[in-house]
Amino acid sequence: MVTNPVPLSGDSPAAHSEPSWLIRTLRAIVILTLPPVLVLSSVRLVMTELFLQIEYHRPGFPADRFGFTRDDRLHYAPYAVRYLHNDADISYLGQLTFPNGQPLFNTRELQHMEDVKEVTRAAFRTLATLVTILIISTVLLARRRNTRRWAWLALSDGALLTIFIVIGLLVLALVGWQFFFDNFHALFFEGDTWIFSTSDTLIRLFPQQFWFDAALSVGVLSLLGSLVILFCGHALERRADRGVKTNGAA
Repeated sequence: MVTNPVPLSGDSPAAHSEPSWLIRTLRAIVILTLPPVLVLSSVRLVMTELFLQIEYHRPGFPADRFGFTRDDRLHYAPYAVRYLHNDADISYLGQLTFPNGQPLFNTRELQHMEDVKEVTRAAFRTLATLVTILIISTVLLARRRNTRRWAWLALSDGALLTIFIVIGLLVLALVGWQFFFDNFHALFFEGDTWIFSTSDTLIRLFPQQFWFDAALSVGVLSLLGSLVILFCGHALERRADRGVKTNGAA
């Protein structure tokens, strides 16, 4: 006589409707790690020479009233981006000069770039750690048929959370850019070490409009990534749900 197999403890229908503490914990990890992963990944995409090309060629980008041409900016600015990604010390920027032999960056600017590099490296180390945690948690949820739907639901919920957070930050940036800009820098840098004269090279290369556009770009990229994950997550969740029901009916 053929009998139906007894399901394993992790494969029971109850596990489908009432997730265990482990499933709830893994879901929470996926949901909470996805927003910083998407935002930091978008930051990484913006911190490229390609974004410099796009930004400096953008119609309406403010000209430098002290004489930098677009070609000058495209020549000097990539050094700052490369410095943030390479292993060189501050002499990489300190040895740069204007055609007349004067240093391109003053001491205050060089100190700030050292600080920025520390923050950047810490952010990307955090990104690598969070990506690892996110992948492991998602795989642990998705590897079993009866818990797979919770993985896709967690990704969808994480994407929704990202959308709410990013929209809130974008609204804040749009209605109170100076407040947003000042408090962002105050969070990561001490005192007024990030404030410079309009004649300093860093401001001439990267005026406020540059940072406003960069912030909007990070927000838009984060939203696009969230929407893709949300759409895929919902589709995969429905597919996994049908698979569990079909398996249970069999």
